[in-house]
Amino acid sequence: MRSHKLLLSYVNTNCDAPLAYQLGIQDPATPAAEGMILFNEFLMMFLLMIAVVVFWMLLKILISFNDESNPVSEKFTHSSLLEIVWTLIPAFVLLIIAVPSFSLLYSLDEVIDPTLTVKVVGHQWYWSYEYIDLFRNGRYGFDSYMINTSDLKYGTFRLLEVDHRLILPIKTHIRLLVTAADVLHSWAVPAFGIKIDACPGRISQVSLFIKREGVFYGQCSEICGVNHGFMPIVVRGVQENLFNAVKVNIEQFALSNKVINKILPPFTSLKVTA
Repeated sequence: MRSHKLLLSYVNTNCDAPLAYQLGIQDPATPAAEGMILFNEFLMMFLLMIAVVVFWMLLKILISFNDESNPVSEKFTHSSLLEIVWTLIPAFVLLIIAVPSFSLLYSLDEVIDPTLTVKVVGHQWYWSYEYIDLFRNGRYGFDSYMINTSDLKYGTFRLLEVDHRLILPIKTHIRLLVTAADVLHSWAVPAFGIKIDACPGRISQVSLFIKREGVFYGQCSEICGVNHGFMPIVVRGVQENLFNAVKVNIEQFALSNKVINKILPPFTSLKVTA
């Protein structure tokens, strides 16, 4: 049992995937995801303050205004000052929230001149990827299918592992062009803070800047048919020199996982403990 735990910990090292009974957000791997998490924590501060105030007011009303403590009700029916106060305070809170909200929104929509462009196409029920303007002799693409449970290796994620991973360099400005060939899909990777719809006949664009190495998991997030839950997404972020090694051999080896594992060393940066 101890050796099984060691092996499982080693296989899943640096893998950004959901954990059992996880309540929090996955660790961010892009500036966009970091901004979303910070904004979420910023909003939670206001939500907690509002919840405390509202709960205190309800409790105060229940204690102070009943037949025993206050048998004679107040006679006033209008208060201009009170109405002004409870109108201005929420407006001021919304203004405080709007400033970082719009800043984050515009930063997510910003498109920086990309070094690499990748086209993502959703199918029923798999993903296709195509590197654009990367090779001198044209484009290169491949299909990514989910690995059946019976074919999984020990320690890999069921319903999340694919036969061909998308390999991307870290600390590089990347542009993703997302579309679909049949029905609506949605390319979503929580660690990237990306969830973009893939619409037939329309190309959606999103920027990506991966800050660290890792294996990042996602899934289609738009109901697209009977096998909607069986088209996962796996992206591996690597150093630029390792990506260049893949680039040199990509046409010859067709991005098979077996060959890529020989080119790309496994993650061993985290210590494995029992």
